[in-house]
Parts: sequence; structure tokens; C-alpha cells
Amino acid sequence: MRFLAVLATALLAACQPQQTAEKPQPMTMNAEATGHYCQMIVLEHEGPKAQAHVAGLDHPLWFSQVRDVIAFLRMPEETDEVRAVYVSDMGKASSWTEPGPDNWTDAQTAHYVIGSERRGGMGAPEAVPFSEKAEAEAFAEAHGGEIVSLADIPDAYVLAPVDVTPTGATEAGEHKGEPSR
Repeated sequence: MRFLAVLATALLAACQPQQTAEKPQPMTMNAEATGHYCQMIVLEHEGPKAQAHVAGLDHPLWFSQVRDVIAFLRMPEETDEVRAVYVSDMGKASSWTEPGPDNWTDAQTAHYVIGSERRGGMGAPEAVPFSEKAEAEAFAEAHGGEIVSLADIPDAYVLAPVDVTPTGATEAGEHKGEPSR
């Protein structure tokens, strides 16, 4: 009889809604933020950045460009439980070179411009995030590219190897002037 009571209690507990951990809030990017892959100071690179909050860590994983966090999310060997991902809202950035330490937007709801002339902080093609679609449209009109959701960014766009040119240089090696947003 006691066994049945314990079993009934266990079954009732299993049917109760599970308590889920509260979604972590974005953290301020500072001079201690080091890129997860490059191990370089994130602030030293231009363009949008990202932070991924992983279960078991009290600090986010930082990424020197948004393309890298999307690759992280799609790689099968990255099995950590990702609880939240935030990307720079470039509609609120003061410039391409200074995306801002606190203007984050949820990666799941952002509008991304892919295929633009802009390169990310590590020199690879970038997925440029915006919280507002109108700002993404204005950016795409000025710099080329198409607007997509996170789920619609092709794997090849973030996982394929690229010929990285120095930041601020074109494919032909010519130096560009100060980029605007």
C-alpha cells in the first residue's frame, strides 16, 4: 500500500508543470568580453556582436561577429543548453565601428540583413541584426543584401569557409573609408 502511495505521488509530481529557469538578460559588453572562438577582446572589432547564455555558466559566451554565434547554434558538436542569445541591434548603434555595449535584441526575433557589402568584426560576411524591420530595410537599401529571419539564414552562409580580407578592405585589397551604419 505504501508503494502505491509513493508511486501516485511520483506520478502526480511528473504531471505538474515544470519550473523553468528564468531567461537570462543581456549583459553589458566591456573590455573583459573575449570572443569565444578567436579569444580576442570583442570591443576591438567593428560591426555587430553577440552573446550566448549557456546553462551552467554565470557569464555569456561572447562572439566578435553575429555570424559566429549563428554557426555556434548550428554546429552539432555544440551540445550545451543555450538559454538565450542576444545580438547587437544595429538600428541603435552609433556607427558600424561602435555597435554599442548595451543595445541588444533577442536573436530569435531580430531581422537580419545577409549578403550586404559589410564585413563583420573578423572580416567574414556578416548577418547584420536589427530589432525593427524598417531599419533592416534601410540598411539593405544602402548596403545591399536581403532581409531574413534567424531560421532562414542558410547554413552555408555561416558555416562555409570564407576568404577573409582585413577589416576595412575590399576583396581586391583596396581600403574603404570610415563605414557608416
